[in-house]
Amino acid sequence: MTISHLDLNALRVFERVAATGSFTAAAHHFHRAVSSVSRQIRGLEDAIGQPLLYRHTRAVTLTEAGWRYYDEVREILERLDLATEALAHPGAEPSGVLRINAPVAFGQHQIVPLLHRFQQRHTSVQVELQLDDRVIDPVREGNDITFRVGELTDSSLVARRLAPMNYVVAAAPAYLERRGAPDSPEALDQHDCLIYQGEMGRQRWYFQPLPAGDASRASAATPYEVSGSLYSNDAESLLRAALLGQGLILFPTWLVAESLATGALVPLLPAWQAEVVPKRRDIHVLTTERRMSARKVRAFMDYLFDELQPQPPWDRWQRSSQ
Repeated sequence: MTISHLDLNALRVFERVAATGSFTAAAHHFHRAVSSVSRQIRGLEDAIGQPLLYRHTRAVTLTEAGWRYYDEVREILERLDLATEALAHPGAEPSGVLRINAPVAFGQHQIVPLLHRFQQRHTSVQVELQLDDRVIDPVREGNDITFRVGELTDSSLVARRLAPMNYVVAAAPAYLERRGAPDSPEALDQHDCLIYQGEMGRQRWYFQPLPAGDASRASAATPYEVSGSLYSNDAESLLRAALLGQGLILFPTWLVAESLATGALVPLLPAWQAEVVPKRRDIHVLTTERRMSARKVRAFMDYLFDELQPQPPWDRWQRSSQ
């Protein structure tokens, strides 16, 4: 293979290896042997005349030249696929691989059910769902759609607000029978609070009173000191402990909606708006202008906002019954 006869398949293989950091993942994607993928990448490097990847025992990483080449190749392949779709298959049903990135717990609890229903409607769309709590570069990672919670810094991306992050304090009936329910944030110091502890340290609990008849948020919330018998960097473990009756949790409604709906958890402090940061946060969905023209991306975005408007399913539990 020479530069004038670069194999398009080799470029696609390189894009997948670069995006996943793995020969094995790329081989699985193309249903080929790992040795075949490795040979094709080596042939591409020989044709270009310099290494594109550093080979490690458990993963591969891009060289500086590899990063530059990946950025160009990814854009070329993207443009080629969009042009082919527009000219060769006008009016066709959405198809192909839709690459989605989301935070781990949000993806497990909310995106997987949404994808199940979406793929029942669009059976020719395959999905690569990557769940990761790191803030990744959606363009460099080759994602079609990225879900993100909190502050946005990717000015080059198209960001649409999906829903607000609503939080709720909750506990299992067994805990409330044993310890009673707090009637104010000040009373939380008398309770066993199960607290998330991540990279930014131990999560704080903030509250502000809700104006009568108005669920809007005030400008800032007040932090309250809470403590308890369990701290963890895994939200699922804390949720499980709360369901067993160990203590109170403060989590987003998208994480605990099912437990609230079934009565496995009881919402508390109905007169207060809860937060884990002083300012409100929202959930956004990110993509690029170019990817928005892809039929599969447009179809999923349309489906997503149809499903979540005017209110997302995780906020449809009977909050008024608190």
